[in-house]
Amino acid sequence: MHAKDVMTTEVVTLRPETTVREAAKLFVARHISGAPVVDGSGTLVGMLSEGDLLHRQELDTDESRRSRWLSMLFSANQAADYVKSHASTVGDVMTHNVISVEEHTSLQDIANLFELRRIKRVPVLRAGKLVGIVSRANLVQALATTPVEERGAAAMSDAEIRATLMGELAGRKWSYIGRNVIVRDGVVHLWGSVWSSEEIRAARVAAQGIAGVKGVEEHIETHEIMPGL
Repeated sequence: MHAKDVMTTEVVTLRPETTVREAAKLFVARHISGAPVVDGSGTLVGMLSEGDLLHRQELDTDESRRSRWLSMLFSANQAADYVKSHASTVGDVMTHNVISVEEHTSLQDIANLFELRRIKRVPVLRAGKLVGIVSRANLVQALATTPVEERGAAAMSDAEIRATLMGELAGRKWSYIGRNVIVRDGVVHLWGSVWSSEEIRAARVAAQGIAGVKGVEEHIETHEIMPGL
């Protein structure tokens, strides 16, 4: 699936000249925590989120209220902090370097962006123009509406189940491969010793995702790695 398959197309947007107070009211009224900022031609120029509104002089939460050690830590950004806490328009408070994606960006790439960049939403562009937005909620909604039938086709034989499971585990750093896997009447039996209980759980999850598997039985001894070793 791609961004265009899950994105929200009716996007609440802001203009650079919108006041901070108006933006805050919009967030409350529309039950949102962020919005893209576009210019008169519809070109994306920034992003405003709740995080951009946390330190404001109106709330007595601006940078002057920080503890002494925090002020020293963030001293290099004091001018930028002052602008963010005192400016009256969205254009001065918003984040300018916006991470965006194209319509055909895969959901895998978007999920990676959310995790690596610690963001909750990403604008979707077509020829530089905003056409939608994908949020973490959109990914959860896509998961919730995925038909169960998409997991696989007809049930497999015991031999096919074993081959599929071994192939799924092959090459993974935590791989259970090399221990013994036996399949009898659709039940997967996992034998051997592992260093972590997570390895067992991962192997079980892999087995349970194969069409035709009726159950998983574990016959495994766990040797947990001690902290610091």
